[in-house]
Amino acid sequence: MKNLGLAVLVAALVLAVSSEAGSAAKSGRETRLAAARSFAFAIGDGTLKGNLSRRYGRFDLVVVDGESTTAAEVAAIRRASGGLVLAYLDVGTIEDYRGWYNAAKPFRLDYWGDWGEWYANVNAGGFRSLMLGRVAPGMLSKSFDGLFLDNTDMTETHPAQKPGMRALVAGLSRLAHARGKLLFAQNGAGVNWPLRRLYDGMNFEDVSFSYDFDRRVYIRQGARDVARAQRNIRRYLSAGLKVTATDYLAARRAKETRIAVRNACSAGALPYVSDINLSRIPARPFLCD
Repeated sequence: MKNLGLAVLVAALVLAVSSEAGSAAKSGRETRLAAARSFAFAIGDGTLKGNLSRRYGRFDLVVVDGESTTAAEVAAIRRASGGLVLAYLDVGTIEDYRGWYNAAKPFRLDYWGDWGEWYANVNAGGFRSLMLGRVAPGMLSKSFDGLFLDNTDMTETHPAQKPGMRALVAGLSRLAHARGKLLFAQNGAGVNWPLRRLYDGMNFEDVSFSYDFDRRVYIRQGARDVARAQRNIRRYLSAGLKVTATDYLAARRAKETRIAVRNACSAGALPYVSDINLSRIPARPFLCD
């Protein structure tokens, strides 16, 4: 009995030390996140080629693909700027080029033609276990500073999936925060608002400019859409989250780029502008005055 009691005490002490270490690490990352003034959303083809230190050295917050980026590449990006590097993870759809595709395949719902992937049945415990037990931990093991979740807003078109998405985001929040990491998501201002306490940051796409997949052209958002996006940015900022904004434009659109940056900055978000495939990295970060 004495030995058992000692074992329990030791386990409790180890857990407490680990928790304190995770909290301290998260506190440090939160401080760096609060101080971040530049953002790069770099998950497109070619964004991991060449000199990563030179390419991302001026950015305070960089999002790269969580699967294809190696631990050495994460370290190279972080070394250059001292910034934060987040792992992109799509949790709302199933992409057929992922290493876990065969495991996720049974949980496919309807096909999303714009991106050539399937919506995920996040209500299925098997899918959530795959994300929480294998995919996300594998990414975090590469020394990322946190996760950047995509397509949490799939519940806007698939409202029956809300319980599963809430459970999945809550699990990913626990997983990341227990390790002192950060958790971002993007879009879904309405459906993500009840989950805001689980996140550290939010990215809003298409604030000023977007891409029309049907016509295959870049388009400018109307004044009402811009104003609504800016209200959402301010709302999440008021909740204590770091907010970024990503707009999509063809190359050599200097005037439109200035408009996108101005609209994001005036609402309080860190701006970013790229092509729809997020393969174009600016030579210098977009900064607010």
